[in-house]
Amino acid sequence: YFRNESSLTSTLRTLLFFTALMITLPIGLYFSSKAYIFEGSLGMSDRDSYFYAAIVAVVTVHVVLALFVYVAWSEGSRQWRMGKQD
Repeated sequence: YFRNESSLTSTLRTLLFFTALMITLPIGLYFSSKAYIFEGSLGMSDRDSYFYAAIVAVVTVHVVLALFVYVAWSEGSRQWRMGKQD
């Protein structure tokens, strides 16, 4: 029972961590890349910087999702191996 509760807590922490990443990272990278990289450093127009900053945000979402799937997959296979040894 205790190990099962620990597994649930670990899963919930992982889910909350990636939820926070999914909310903050794309939004933060969108605005920072728009202001500092595309408009500031590269001197793009307002319209072009919106477009490229959106691409950065979409790629960030896909990277976070891929990391979540990888972590969930490795955590699940580790728990399966631990349960298999018992």
